[in-house]
Parts: sequence; C-alpha cells; structure tokens
Amino acid sequence: MLYSLFTSLIDTYSFFNVFKYITFRTGLALGTSLVIVFLIGSPLIRIFSTKQISGPIRRDGPIDHIIKKTGTPTMGGVMILIGMILSSLLWADLSNIFIWVVIFVSLSLGVLGFLDDLLKIKLENSQGLNPKIKFLGQLIIGSIALFLLLNFSNHEYLTNLYFPFFKNLILNLGIFFIPFALFVIIGSSNAVNLTDGLDGLATVPVMLVALSFALICYVVGNTIFAEYLQLQYIPKVGELSIFCGSIVGSCLGFLWFNAPPAKIFMGDTGSLSLGGSLASIAIIAKHEIVLAIIGGLFVLETVSVIIQVLSFKLTGKRVFKMAPIHHHFEKKGWAESTIVIRFWIIAIILALVGLATLKLR
Repeated sequence: MLYSLFTSLIDTYSFFNVFKYITFRTGLALGTSLVIVFLIGSPLIRIFSTKQISGPIRRDGPIDHIIKKTGTPTMGGVMILIGMILSSLLWADLSNIFIWVVIFVSLSLGVLGFLDDLLKIKLENSQGLNPKIKFLGQLIIGSIALFLLLNFSNHEYLTNLYFPFFKNLILNLGIFFIPFALFVIIGSSNAVNLTDGLDGLATVPVMLVALSFALICYVVGNTIFAEYLQLQYIPKVGELSIFCGSIVGSCLGFLWFNAPPAKIFMGDTGSLSLGGSLASIAIIAKHEIVLAIIGGLFVLETVSVIIQVLSFKLTGKRVFKMAPIHHHFEKKGWAESTIVIRFWIIAIILALVGLATLKLR
C-alpha cells in the first residue's frame, strides 16, 4: 500500500526513490511489525487473561512445568499474524504473486491453528482438532498455494530441486514436485508446532530462519549476486525478503512477552502459520533442502517424536523420557532457561551452516 503510494511520487520527489530498494523496505517491514506487536501485545494479553483464554498443559510433563505454566494465556500467534501481515501489506509490492501466496499460506494456517487452540480451550485438553482433520486442512491449504504458484506465478524453475554445495546438481521433480512441496509445507508447519513447548524456544529459531531467508531471497532475486554466488536467478523472488523481515519483527516483538516467564504462548495459531510461511518461501526461492539445514532444530524435534512413537509401538519402550526432545531434558532436570539457550545456540550454528551453502559450491 505505502510502497505503491511512495513509488508513485518518485517523479515529483526524488527522495521517494529509496522505497524502491528491497533492503530499505525489509528494514521498514521489520520495524513496523515490531511496533505493531508492541502496541497490541499488552491489550491482547489483558483481554485473553480476562476471558481466561489459556490452553491446557500436558499432565505427563515435569511437575514444575505444569505448576508454572497453568493459566498462561495462549493464541499469542494472533499478534504475530497481525504484525507480519499488516507490515507486509504496507511495504511489499502487492503486484507480486509470491507475496500473496505466502500471505495466503500464513493466514490460512493461522486460522487452522486458531481453531485448534480454540478447541483445546473449550475441551480443556491438549488434543484440539482431530489429527486427520488438521492434516486435511494443511493439505488443502498447501494444495491451493501450489495451484496458485503453478498456474499464475510464471516461476520457470518451480519444479526443480537444487542441492546445496553442488552448483550443477539439479533434479527436475516433474509431477513429483507437488507431493514433495506438500511434504515441505505440512512438515515445516508441524515441526515448528512441536518445537513450541518452552518459553521462547521456537521464537528465536524462527527469527534465525527468517533472517537467513531474507538474505537468500535477496541474492536469488538479484542477477548480480545470483551470478556471483552461482545460484539460480529467480525474478521477483527478492520481494519475499520483505515478508521475512516482517516475520523477524513480529517474532521479536512477541519474544518481549514470551520471554521467561512467558506472559502468553504462541499456540498453534502462531506456530502452524510461521512454519508454513517459511516453507512456502523456501519452495519459491528453491532452497527447500537449505530450509532443513537452517531449521535443523525443528527437524530434530520432529525426528525425536517419530523415534519415540515408533519405538513404543514396535518394542513397547521409549527412547526418550518424554518427546519432543526438549521435554526429555526437562525430565532429566535441566532448567528451562538452560534448554532454551542451548537450543538457540544449536539454531545459530545451523543457520551459519545453511548460509555457508550460498558460497561453498
């Protein structure tokens, strides 16, 4: 909105030429979403607290965890969604189909997560939506997003799969692109959801992934940088850096309220939305495998759940004291802050490894 307004004034006032730069608007998107979340955060928390909108805590978790977190409001993802979507609408080029696809995915998965949170509160248990219905919702949302990309984006390289560290290793997935991309979207949204179990645990890794992809989208969408780094140049994908900036700003603002002891939880409203939006950005920028590297912490959490379930079904024994794996360390007696900070350190290292793939080819 503001992007269109200011760029229309360039011929009259040359100062407005600065709004043509993606880097400048990414910074504006970050700052705007941060301010929005700061402004609406406290009022929303008061409303949610008054209305007793608090999610149930798993009763099989550590006793200390149950005592401290019972009664804490949930659905804080609402403020994240408001911040990142409003900011993107203000500063992104709304003629860019990629922006609308990512907005659709984030908003739709946010609504699905909102319904899930609402059911948990109403039923007073941690189950929420029936897993089959939840999966079907994710499948439909992902399918619509892929339909839009395949039919309206003119993305010449959409069905290609690029492998990091190898400049010429490219696989055209053809019709297998659709199930692969759906796997990435659904897997990423659920992975962030599983990681969101301790105060601030998922928020910072999401910010790191978004920051990394802000850079990736910028260089992939720039002919000079793409050629220098031997990456596939994809026209118009640089605009997604602005959406990434809005994610960082919204999560940074949310972290103010979510830092231990959390005043509000993200809930499925935020985690499903953030995971899905990052996945759709990675698919458009053709860095799906790099997403798995940078977001390796989310992969680790998901794998721990899969191992736990398979082990119990096959042998009747559990590998971990509790899954996802962050709860395993809680059960071992680690302090929550220790787990969170150490997991953040892992996320930082993985982000650096993922970014290294841009140059090491």
